[in-house]
Amino acid sequence: MLLDVRDIHVRRGNVDVLHGVSLQVGEGEILTLLGGNGVGKSTTLRSITGLNPPHAGSIHVNDRRTDGLRPPAITAAGVAHVPEGRQLFPDLSVVENLEMGAYLRDDDLSEDLEHVFELFPDLDRVRSARAGNLSGGQQQMLAIGRGLMSRPRLLLLDEPSLGLAPLLVKRIGDVIREIRATGASVFLVEQNATLALGVADRGLVMTGGRIILEGTPDELRNDDRVRSAYLGG
Repeated sequence: MLLDVRDIHVRRGNVDVLHGVSLQVGEGEILTLLGGNGVGKSTTLRSITGLNPPHAGSIHVNDRRTDGLRPPAITAAGVAHVPEGRQLFPDLSVVENLEMGAYLRDDDLSEDLEHVFELFPDLDRVRSARAGNLSGGQQQMLAIGRGLMSRPRLLLLDEPSLGLAPLLVKRIGDVIREIRATGASVFLVEQNATLALGVADRGLVMTGGRIILEGTPDELRNDDRVRSAYLGG
């Protein structure tokens, strides 16, 4: 397994947020994690990247234990995180934001920059624009592109469809498939179950800091609990 999360428990302050979460992501796989607001989805991603390290359990990336490492070391191990809310540098240009995603690299970035602009032609037309002046859709594309600049083996995406129009949501789904086609794995956290189950190989459902369901997209679509909570009936 590229990512192996084993029985992790995570606190934020004095509050236990994750209670024995285990999950795996294979090479070239898209895994999605569904759940409502505040159930621990973002904390799961933050635990993997070292921002909220677990106080029990373990995390392995490519057979290397990483739960005791600092975030830059986890990035260097091949994990990139595209956080909810994008968290761009608003006063920097599109190209400068992309370069920030490659802060651990000391090689030529030109090929990777062009790859991002091929994925997101809208960004190609605004290379020198300030990130803060972009539309919401362009900002989300830039956040994903910045994540790709470290050449990750595993890309963590936190609510990439949030606030986007349906046409842009579809584009995000297409991009996730294209990223997998390059050989990278994707761990997608989403509330938009239609998008998530449309691109994923497997899915998990989280509530109260625990994973309560796991299955293929078809299995989850046909589960009454998933249909009621996330698919409108």
